[in-house]
Amino acid sequence: MSIWRVPVDLLARSRFVVSPMTDTVAALRALHSPARPWQHAWRQPHLGAYRQMLARRETLRALLAVAFQPRWTADFLTLAPATAAPDFAEELAVVARHSDDQIRDDLRATRPGPLPDILYADGLTAQVVSLLDWVWGHTVRPEWPDRRRRLQADIVARTARLSAEGWAGVVAGFNPGMRWLGDGCLRVNDYPAAPLPLDRAEELVFVPAHCVRGWVLWDQPTRFGMVYPASGILAETAPTVPDGLDRLIGANRAAILVRLATPLSTSQLASVTGLSLGAVGDHLRVLLDSGMVTKRRSGREVLYWQTPRGATLCGPAAAEPR
Repeated sequence: MSIWRVPVDLLARSRFVVSPMTDTVAALRALHSPARPWQHAWRQPHLGAYRQMLARRETLRALLAVAFQPRWTADFLTLAPATAAPDFAEELAVVARHSDDQIRDDLRATRPGPLPDILYADGLTAQVVSLLDWVWGHTVRPEWPDRRRRLQADIVARTARLSAEGWAGVVAGFNPGMRWLGDGCLRVNDYPAAPLPLDRAEELVFVPAHCVRGWVLWDQPTRFGMVYPASGILAETAPTVPDGLDRLIGANRAAILVRLATPLSTSQLASVTGLSLGAVGDHLRVLLDSGMVTKRRSGREVLYWQTPRGATLCGPAAAEPR
């Protein structure tokens, strides 16, 4: 699985997709085994309820111990989105169509050895559906508007990079080990496996998520995808304003400009700067008129980001996406 052989027509049809289920699985991974300080901080308010839920569900405790392995995640948690704009209920229904035996087969593939006896009881699929629905409802859905805006902002940035650098430039920014090798070869990880031809695939999608490292999605043989960390979500401190920029254009305008190394919406900027929506809008109009930022609509949002002129004012360090 280390290299996918991607036909030219499949690559031409590939697209970026925002997937509520993928972000829900990313949240489940963070609840199960957080890997970064920001994940620990996000997890803390939900940890008590999560542990109480698992305390009553021995089957789920056994399932999670098997489903997430260092080098593999059970396939029923890594299904590629079936539509261009899926909602959570639609994606959960795809998981629900799996039989108990399919869930067990996917779990066996994650590690050698027999499964715990409790995982042979009837109703395993229902347990999985209940778990994903709980994680979505308790942790992701309340944050979904903000999460979705961040993911859409990443897609706008990647699309702009695609126009300038091609797929090699886009994929290089996904994860360590993911590379576009040319000649239709996409390296998705460093696993020792024979190349996988995607000749029968109907879809190839790229899915940003709130995660530390991405993973492969597939629903063989027709749908394939790659999950990658959305840009900007790991930033835990505000970007530095270069010396003199605040005196040149004003402190608030400078604070907005340096944050627009990654595309953001007006509401996101208001959230991270503490300014009102009206004040952010006024500053953005000045920055647009001066040619320091540009904008593009993404769904219901309008996203803003630095032009080359704006990036030059911020300096190379501040202009790098986080």
